[in-house]
Amino acid sequence: MNDTDLLNGRRFVMISSTASAVDADAPTEFAYEESGGVIWGHYTGDTVIHGRFVGTRDADRIELSYVHLLKTGERASGRSTSRIETAEDGRLRLVEEFQFEDDDATHVSVCAEVVS
Repeated sequence: MNDTDLLNGRRFVMISSTASAVDADAPTEFAYEESGGVIWGHYTGDTVIHGRFVGTRDADRIELSYVHLLKTGERASGRSTSRIETAEDGRLRLVEEFQFEDDDATHVSVCAEVVS
């Protein structure tokens, strides 16, 4: 999975997370941009007012740093490593292991590609 700019322009919604409950009616939505293996984007929804991320992709692995503002007014930041999978219907899935800054717990989330 080395397609140049594979994630550019793709959107994903969170379908599960060990860090919080996912609101199926308003899940967090992620918008990805990619150029030459450099990734950046933003996200919002569910418990997040606004979030940003930046990182890199090498084949089916993504490493990034993120920061967001929660609806409670708190800020959160951390790092994650994701694995890109292809679902039977051809859409991409992101399986992410992440840690919040100053927290040793590792959480897992799964995001599914939104096809327009």
